[in-house]
Amino acid sequence: MPRTAIRSAPWSLALALIVAASAAPRLAGRTGSGVPSKANGEWPSYNADVRGSRYMPLDQIDAANFNRLEVAWRLKTDNLGPRPEYKLEGTPLMVKGVVYAVGGTRRSVVALDARTGELKWIYAMDEGRRADVAPRKLSGRGLSYWTDGNGDERIVFVTIGYRLVELNARTGQPVTSFGRSGVIDLKEGVVFGKGGRQMQVPLETAEIGTHSTPLVVNDVVVVQSAMAEGLRYEFSSNAKGLVRAFDARTGKQLWRFDTMPGPGEFGHDTWQKGSWAWTGNTGVWTEMSADPEAGLVYLPVESGTIDTYGGNRPGNGLFAESLVAVDLKTGRRRWHFQMVHHGLWDLDAVGAPLVVDATIDGRRRKIVAQPSKQGWLYVFDRITGEPIWPIVETPVPQSDIPGEQTSPTQPFPTRPPAYSRNYLAKDDLIDFTPALRAQALENLKKYRWEQTPFVPPLIPNDTMQGAINVGNTMGGVNWPGSAFDPETATFYTQAYNSQVNASAISREYFEAIEPETQAKMGHIPIWESDKLGKEETFSGGGRGASPLTSGLNGLPIAKPPYGVIAAIDLNTGAMKFRVPHGDTPDAVRNNPLLKGMNIPKTGQQGIVGGVVTKTLFIVGDPMVTAPPDRPRGAMLRAYDKESGREVGAVWMPAPQSGNPMTYMVDGRQYIVVAVGGGTYTSEYIAFALPQADIARPTTNER
Repeated sequence: MPRTAIRSAPWSLALALIVAASAAPRLAGRTGSGVPSKANGEWPSYNADVRGSRYMPLDQIDAANFNRLEVAWRLKTDNLGPRPEYKLEGTPLMVKGVVYAVGGTRRSVVALDARTGELKWIYAMDEGRRADVAPRKLSGRGLSYWTDGNGDERIVFVTIGYRLVELNARTGQPVTSFGRSGVIDLKEGVVFGKGGRQMQVPLETAEIGTHSTPLVVNDVVVVQSAMAEGLRYEFSSNAKGLVRAFDARTGKQLWRFDTMPGPGEFGHDTWQKGSWAWTGNTGVWTEMSADPEAGLVYLPVESGTIDTYGGNRPGNGLFAESLVAVDLKTGRRRWHFQMVHHGLWDLDAVGAPLVVDATIDGRRRKIVAQPSKQGWLYVFDRITGEPIWPIVETPVPQSDIPGEQTSPTQPFPTRPPAYSRNYLAKDDLIDFTPALRAQALENLKKYRWEQTPFVPPLIPNDTMQGAINVGNTMGGVNWPGSAFDPETATFYTQAYNSQVNASAISREYFEAIEPETQAKMGHIPIWESDKLGKEETFSGGGRGASPLTSGLNGLPIAKPPYGVIAAIDLNTGAMKFRVPHGDTPDAVRNNPLLKGMNIPKTGQQGIVGGVVTKTLFIVGDPMVTAPPDRPRGAMLRAYDKESGREVGAVWMPAPQSGNPMTYMVDGRQYIVVAVGGGTYTSEYIAFALPQADIARPTTNER
């Protein structure tokens, strides 16, 4: 066991034993064990299932009663870590009447009574310096659950310091037969390098980790990797992305897949001029999914370093910004599709791939659909990787930065239509008043604006300050991902529709390339100094001042809707509906430039996830607002799945920060959502109907 784990074990183990002992009688009262099932109202995976659906076949809460929801229980995370949490991104699990969730800033794990929210046990690992320097420091997005079906039940998660841990689901104690006393150090075996050299990096400080949830498929635990957030070139350890699989019982490593292929591996030659040696990232920082019957795991891969400059990594750079299908048993690549070649826009794959069965042109098809920041849904035959509808290589604008080698084409899906904007068309500009539109056009004269996706960043000069793009960094869909109804093969998502960016590379950026690296690349420094430079992005989404929104008095440069709910029929590839999501932001509703105007509902900036039930798509607001008809706060909203009509909303004290989930226990359906942000410390809130509204209580607990 690692030294820090030994140091933390007495405290966490003792606390787990104390709390578990007090909860033991109720836990012992369960009858049977078995495998969890949606049919029993259980939510056993981060996305409800390994296919990524976020779907539960429950309908006790519906359009007629959604507004009657009340708070059933809540869990504040203030005391679950050494400091308050303000960005709780967790989605709980519910199995056999117990809710499992991540909590505080030390990535504590809690078990709660699913009816009352009563704490059953808590576990946390004090990783000291290792946690302090970790690249992914939040409390995590979720947990995984494994059982042998005969009473051995485990909670699986990754610590801030990048350790894989298994806990006994009943007691919260580490499973000593797994790894080293319940723990596997995931930093062991990672390839680190800098300046063309393999490095012996101290594992305590090496920059690699993950916010996301391991994927448990049958008896296999698949774990992803991610590096420091932000658009930096040179990390202290320059880790290369990888995905590994472990035996759920013992922790034995079963396979590894290098998402940045090394020498002799397929795709290595796409890192031209030996750039693999000094480039990092291409991790899988978001959620994964699987088709257990086909024995395939789907890996959505992020960008290589640096996200917005590729002069130091010529070539297409597999498997950056790709969807890769690997064999569950061996980890061997079965197929891949690169959605962005030689990426320069931070358009890494986001959200779990969606494993759907649909009927297309009268034929039953097994498909996988990958949401994206650019508003496109990339849809493939999930066995062969063949696009379901044509994806056409299309010429795109080229870079004028010396040393940059832009891909001449990029893949453009022909169907489904984009669910959010992926470029700024002239008709998309703010048009509340002629004066505001004229100001927007004047502002855009200072930028490279080509009204098409994939406009490359530029170096600022006397006439141009950046290049206009939509969807990069925070547009479209991000880590919350999307959802689908497996009964109708309908895709549902919330999307940020107005994140307009102006990207520019400062001259000092090129100082990030070391002389040794430059020599290997075959060209000399473009500018004189040798220090780390930076990339600059100015947002036109309406949050904060920037040259792009000068004179607009805080209004977004793009017209509404700012955020949308969209549904796509995956049987036909047609859009079912697209509607604004969220109340009009205060900065728009109360803007003096719009005084006296009747502004229709605009939707809100930001990105959140949802949950699908028998009749509803449920998702919370990404912003706090204070309209005259309710207290300042945010709303959890329900939409009719067929029409997109909003059919209900309940108040929350802060914006949604984690994806909602739903479950049923003792005949009562609950919806749990994480909220927090700004000055409001995070919490989980569980909503349910009043007991008087529930006609026939039953039990689903075994």
